[in-house]
Amino acid sequence: MIFFRTSIVIFSGLATVFAFPGANAQQAPDTSETVIKVTSPRLVRDLYETPAAVSVVDTPEIREGQQRLQLDESLDTVPGLFFQNRYNFAQNLRLSTRGFGARAPFGIRGIRIQVDGIPYTLPDGQSQIDAVDLDSAQRIEVIRGPSSVQYGNASGGVIDITTARGDDQPAGTRLRQDVGSDDYYKTTVQANGSQGATSGIATMSWLNFNGYRDQSEVEKGLFNGRLSHKWEDGQRLTATFNALHTPKAEDPAGLTAAQVEEDRRQSTPNAERLDAGQDVDQQTLGLLYEAPVVGAGEWTVSTFFTRRDFTQQLPFPGPSRIAYDRQFYGISSDYQLDSELVGLPLIWMVGADLHRQVDERRRYAVSFNGDVTAQTQEETQNGTTAAVFAQGDLAVTEHFSLSLGARFDRLRLSVEDHRLIDGDDSGSRTYDEFSGFAGASYRLAPRQQLYATIGTAFEAPTFTEFANPDGSGGFNPDIEPQQAINREIGIRGGLGEGLSYDLALFSIRVDDEILPFEINNRTFYENAGRTERNGVELGVGWDISYAWRITSALTLADYTLEDFEDEQGNNADGNRLPGLPREQWVTAVEWRGDGQRFAALEWQYVGDLYAENSNQTRVSDYWLFGIRAGDTVRLGSQSLNLYGGIRNLLDEDYFSNIRINANADRPVEERGYYEPAPGRTFYAGIEWVF
Repeated sequence: MIFFRTSIVIFSGLATVFAFPGANAQQAPDTSETVIKVTSPRLVRDLYETPAAVSVVDTPEIREGQQRLQLDESLDTVPGLFFQNRYNFAQNLRLSTRGFGARAPFGIRGIRIQVDGIPYTLPDGQSQIDAVDLDSAQRIEVIRGPSSVQYGNASGGVIDITTARGDDQPAGTRLRQDVGSDDYYKTTVQANGSQGATSGIATMSWLNFNGYRDQSEVEKGLFNGRLSHKWEDGQRLTATFNALHTPKAEDPAGLTAAQVEEDRRQSTPNAERLDAGQDVDQQTLGLLYEAPVVGAGEWTVSTFFTRRDFTQQLPFPGPSRIAYDRQFYGISSDYQLDSELVGLPLIWMVGADLHRQVDERRRYAVSFNGDVTAQTQEETQNGTTAAVFAQGDLAVTEHFSLSLGARFDRLRLSVEDHRLIDGDDSGSRTYDEFSGFAGASYRLAPRQQLYATIGTAFEAPTFTEFANPDGSGGFNPDIEPQQAINREIGIRGGLGEGLSYDLALFSIRVDDEILPFEINNRTFYENAGRTERNGVELGVGWDISYAWRITSALTLADYTLEDFEDEQGNNADGNRLPGLPREQWVTAVEWRGDGQRFAALEWQYVGDLYAENSNQTRVSDYWLFGIRAGDTVRLGSQSLNLYGGIRNLLDEDYFSNIRINANADRPVEERGYYEPAPGRTFYAGIEWVF
């Protein structure tokens, strides 16, 4: 708690100096009439009435001069977020917030991801974001901190992405072509329009990229389309169709420290010999119905169906070829109403979620030369979650309000083993979980808010994390959900017409933290006693003039293990949680000229971290610099947008990903697997709008 007390001192001294634009759509509130609505906490309300650390990123920050390959491009100035694995498309972007999600060897754990109201997070807590289309994205909301009261199995927070509907922008067509280092090519086409009360938009892109390292080529196609119809009485029905086709995403695998020293660009011999990587096909259809109903309330119903076919060859021989066919579907509904309680204004909402995941999974043994020698797994994994929830805000005075929320989840995970020659590994686990939230908000001014919250959250083990380390198969009987209690205070607002700020201090205790460990190159999971997470998130958004703007975000945090002994019998009590830096600082200085001309200089500092629980394998800190710029040429009613950028301007050597607790039983110099990031790279593009 020493760090937390220090953070309070920082807060007291700097609250009036630093500001963070992520809390208000990266835009300083220039008048008292500006109203920013947030929807990711499910209860729709003004940002300055929301007792939570919520950041909003709008279209310019998502698109302007960006490659739009991964979420970190749009969200790197949101404090509390840490991104890894940006350049390995076979393993996907890893994201953590306030330390949650850092344990994932690939993909995202413990953070709720949804796009246009469609969940990309499965009932067991896993998320894949390879189908997120940033070329269509219009708005991204981020809740930093435990959010189980809103969405259930989500300790870490929420990322809620909204793509454009056909009537959200002027009708027209966009053709875009990007090129860059390491044979990077991306082609995008988008068209939208309206006919009466019906509107539509479609975006399609194709990516070819050889990658920085050997064995890292990717081919990826994305389609995102929305068709919407509005009725005069306010009803609206929107259909969304998203399709992903990735015929090739190679995996160069992690290198040892000695291999990195020898050649940063190499892949492992096994990765090349086995042609490690994945291919994916996924289709998602969603329907969203919004309607005003009796009592001036708003009723929303959304339903979806996702089909995913997946095959992956891991970069080592043995039981390393994985395939599954997934069906994921569900329905959600909520009702929100403005009313009164004992004469005081009350906004409340109630709702329910029902989601189901069915995976038909196979696993195969592969020899050193890549031949399949046997099938080692054939099973059906079922995950079902059913939940009811309620939230409410009571305005006690004109400036002071109280918030309460509660949710009950029933989560059932089961496995049906269809390969019985080595025994029946079928099994199931059912969890009944209650989550609660209480908050208070005080409006210091129309655009100045002070808030405090306390809330609980849970995170169940995923199917992958249930693997039994004793080799007996079935569910690991010793692993349980981790439980978190989050305490937070924050202040946000604007000073004058050019300065906006958002500052949050948090203290989180997690019991039964789930952490990975390795046995014979296979990753298993265990409950790690307890962890403490204390930190401060702050930033600044300053419009110095019409032409100049500074955006900055700083995160200082302690993530420590408590009451934990690792697999080698080492006492890790008081050690830092592996895979997480204590310090992050991101800053962008932007310049705007006449018309649409712009330029930006960006830099990022990431502090050191440890690769395993014993804290004996240290990974050094690093600085990254980058620039991007662009201009627009008008051709009558048409236009050409020109842009380009340089990433890692100073050619810094650093790692884009660390495999946590890899080889932790070996000598220190042999521990860890590292994925080197690219050096200096270039990209440029042209977009024709007509």
